[in-house]
Amino acid sequence: PDSDFSQDWKEVRRKLLYAGGLKDIDDETRIGDGYTGHSFNDYNHCDLTTMKVIVADNENDGRVKGIAIGNSLGRGIRSASLLMNSSDDNFSGSWTTCMIGCNKTPPQDVAHLQFESKIAFKLVWVPSEFTSFVLVDDDGKLLKVGHPTGLLPDLMHRQYNYRLVEGSKYAVEASNLS
Repeated sequence: PDSDFSQDWKEVRRKLLYAGGLKDIDDETRIGDGYTGHSFNDYNHCDLTTMKVIVADNENDGRVKGIAIGNSLGRGIRSASLLMNSSDDNFSGSWTTCMIGCNKTPPQDVAHLQFESKIAFKLVWVPSEFTSFVLVDDDGKLLKVGHPTGLLPDLMHRQYNYRLVEGSKYAVEASNLS
């Protein structure tokens, strides 16, 4: 129920990670090795992307504009992903990938280009107050609405999150609620 996403932000964020198959690893010494403290806490790392681990080591060859060449994430994906399938050849993983480029048609973001995947869901903050969010799928269809309480990500990040999707299929549901 949507009430699951209408409680303290820290708990909402944990539930989002778990729903996407990720551990909550907030230890900054783990950056590059499964750190998920940034996930849903900034403007950009709000695409929950699932993938076969065979593509987890894919790197950005320059097609994703605004993202570092390389963008090597495989080690972190394997470390932070909850075990979804124990068969080595079918092991699946997850990551919160960068949204930059998602406003293009077709999307030109990390999920779609670097990992050749669709997003499971995208978190988009609702203008003009930016205190509620929507979760939408890869087609921009509404999955859930959240009204978290407590200490939210910085307002600048919530505003910029919406600006990254503005004018795209991913902004429609958030705009409808504003």
